[in-house]
Amino acid sequence: MKDLLRLKTSLNEEIEKILNDQVKVEAHSSAIYLAMSSWCDDQGFDFSAGYFAKQAEEERGHMLKLFNYINDRGGKAISPEIINVPNDFESFRSVFETALEQEMHVTAQFNNIAEKCFKVKDFVTFQFIQWFLAEQIEEEYVARRILEMFDVIGEEGTGRWEIDKHIPKVTYNAE
Repeated sequence: MKDLLRLKTSLNEEIEKILNDQVKVEAHSSAIYLAMSSWCDDQGFDFSAGYFAKQAEEERGHMLKLFNYINDRGGKAISPEIINVPNDFESFRSVFETALEQEMHVTAQFNNIAEKCFKVKDFVTFQFIQWFLAEQIEEEYVARRILEMFDVIGEEGTGRWEIDKHIPKVTYNAE
């Protein structure tokens, strides 16, 4: 019976599994960003709290895009269990360092998916994930730009609040 069901999907089993793994990565990212938003709010960094809340929503959107793609291709998307979400952070800067590390991890995961798509000649899925790969350029760029502000502005005195005030102004301008 399983073989008959497998005929209803055009997704390779390995691709379906790594896409479901990525659904979990995106859900975990969303949860981490939500925790960062709460931490920033608690510390009085209102602009950063808003930024991370928006990031959490964006990551959830990425998760749903992958989830729906799996189902649309006849696969079975799996609702992820989210565990090990940090709720406390060492410092204001460490929140953004963690964000950059998370985005770099996500980029590596999508590169892995792309490689697997080539190996099994699933060019439809490869085409689908191109959007995510392009999105990762923006995500990493913004995280790096924010971290640069810590070096340029500094954290002494009102520095952290100046950085927080500039968070909404950091955007990616693709040329």
